[in-house]
Amino acid sequence: MGSSRRRPEQASGDHTGRPIVAIVGRPNVGKSALFNRLTRSRLAIVEDVPGVTRDRLYGDGHAFGKDYVLIDTGGFDPDSDDPMTQSIADQIEVALSEADAVICVFDGTLDPLPSDREAVRLLRESELPVIFAANKIDNPDRSLGAKELYALGIDRLHEISALHGHGIGDLEETLNQVLPQAAAPDEDDEDATTEGQDDSAPEGGKRPRPPRIAIVGRPNAGKSSLVNRLLGEQRQIVDNRPGTTVDSVDTLYEDEAGPLVLIDTAGIRRKRAVKRGIEGLAVVQAVRAVERSDAIILMIDAEHGASEQDTKIASLALERGRAVVIALNKMDLLKGEARDTAVDKARDVFSFMPWASIRRVSAQSGRGVRGLIAAARQVTVNHSKRVTTGEVNRFFDEVLAHHPPPTSGGRAVRLYFATQARTRPPTFMISTNYPDRVHFSYKRYVINQLRERFGFDGTPVRVHYRGKDAKTRGPRKGKRG
Repeated sequence: MGSSRRRPEQASGDHTGRPIVAIVGRPNVGKSALFNRLTRSRLAIVEDVPGVTRDRLYGDGHAFGKDYVLIDTGGFDPDSDDPMTQSIADQIEVALSEADAVICVFDGTLDPLPSDREAVRLLRESELPVIFAANKIDNPDRSLGAKELYALGIDRLHEISALHGHGIGDLEETLNQVLPQAAAPDEDDEDATTEGQDDSAPEGGKRPRPPRIAIVGRPNAGKSSLVNRLLGEQRQIVDNRPGTTVDSVDTLYEDEAGPLVLIDTAGIRRKRAVKRGIEGLAVVQAVRAVERSDAIILMIDAEHGASEQDTKIASLALERGRAVVIALNKMDLLKGEARDTAVDKARDVFSFMPWASIRRVSAQSGRGVRGLIAAARQVTVNHSKRVTTGEVNRFFDEVLAHHPPPTSGGRAVRLYFATQARTRPPTFMISTNYPDRVHFSYKRYVINQLRERFGFDGTPVRVHYRGKDAKTRGPRKGKRG
């Protein structure tokens, strides 16, 4: 593997990326209603990806200038036959393990229960900022009854109605005050024009951060073996504290190609191996790891194949616009046709992201590990690559000459101007006369052509079509659409 060294870089408590806020509370107190209110019903987990079943677990929130990721703990363990039996203590454990702040919701129309008292006790023992909210406060009479919750030892109680929006503004103002400040993005700037720009090149005398690679997967998939192989040492990655799971830890790894930050996660636990309610911890950890990464290495046990949890994490990375490398581990245990069969099955399971590289590795023996890390480095470069506007429009001239967009409803769809608006992931804006009439198959064709021409392997590519009326249509070299 060449010379390498390891240095503890930062714990999961750093705030690279958006902070995470967990909603906890007993069933039927209105957690989901508050979730919808805070996310403005813009549910980030919903995505039209064929063959992927996903549950609403998280969404995007915005509080007075601060973006954050909201976790609805009530949505954990959706396969439970009796969600009323979920333990509030387990939900608190989830929140304390990975969240940056917690919103604890009570039913303001009911007297506090012993489980509410236990939740408050656990939360007050933590160092996390906690916001307590009494929900369903729709009138002054209910507000008077909610005062009983102060008997739990709460210093401040937000009286809200998630259904009608009462008190939400005050709650968001408090949330804004307690949320940590996320690190500023490195290069999502419209003015950046360097093709293939990545974090390894100094800019303005300041050395940018190295790429961050999150290693995720089930504990038995060989994630720890991969980390140990890369670092050249044995390492205990499971916390011995009873009832908790180890936080994600950042590790600086360096070899001849330069530095990488490996985000070492605790893994995705299988449902049958954990207590009811704790399965949500894997989701929170996955959200945390993906939010803080440029790319993920998804470790799969080649003998057992991908699980539903694996596809959910891959879909999460796709939705969040992260680059992906899929590592089929333990390939040394398979013989002959079984190796090809494992790859074919993986391609079928992850057919919704055919651009993701699939690597055959053996973390135990080290076979394929060098190629895996090289692939991870390359997808981070592709992920941050920028193409000049001139190159993009010359490319579209060729595309239009070879395959113009089909007519729709008797209307000719025309593409006027294109530019790359962002990186991480590469995002393009196309000015057109009928953005709603561009057929989905043509959109897919354009993305595939962009990926092939400019080398966007391993990363999602997004293309948005923006309308342009007849009065503002100009020459192709005019202003951006």
